[in-house]
Amino acid sequence: MFRESKYSMQVLKCTELTDLPWKNGGGVTRNIAKGLTTDQVAWTISRADVAQDGPFSDFAGMIRILTVVSGGKMALITPEKPLEATLWTPIRFDGGLPVSAQLDDGPLTDLNLMFNPTLCDGQVKVLRGPMEKIIRSPARGLRALHVLAGTPRINSIPLAIGDTAFVDDADQTLSMASADAALEICLTYLDQTEAIKFCSAVR
Repeated sequence: MFRESKYSMQVLKCTELTDLPWKNGGGVTRNIAKGLTTDQVAWTISRADVAQDGPFSDFAGMIRILTVVSGGKMALITPEKPLEATLWTPIRFDGGLPVSAQLDDGPLTDLNLMFNPTLCDGQVKVLRGPMEKIIRSPARGLRALHVLAGTPRINSIPLAIGDTAFVDDADQTLSMASADAALEICLTYLDQTEAIKFCSAVR
């Protein structure tokens, strides 16, 4: 269940996410958060455990950025050319593109950012320690950090692997040791976009 909330340095713990088994038995999705306008979904962030080969769901009208966060790699077979999804390497493609996944090294977990390009633009990049930086969300949009390894800290608050921290437009200090890694997720809302409500998947 999603709940509307404010996200001033809100941390959604991986251990609090709900398992949603796929109908085909090929995996499990764990929703993290989404953005809603009055009548449509602007963006979603979720984790998925992929247990076997199979087709992706159709998300026509959305752009998808998929990042393998643990496990091996997989080939994404499309009508055009195959895409290779490797560990900690974000790949971007049309959510309506017919895709079938082939696991090369057994089960894996990936993080998915999907967004409506008429409402916002999204970017995902990998951050590796050691480093310390000030982060803030864009004036119209949001920024999130999803932990890949170690225990990064935001304003001295430790995060665990799989946790996602959402930050507002206030300055936040991210500290990462040499063993730490995270995905930085940035969504920028278009100027003409109506208000987008932030909804988390946990209390």
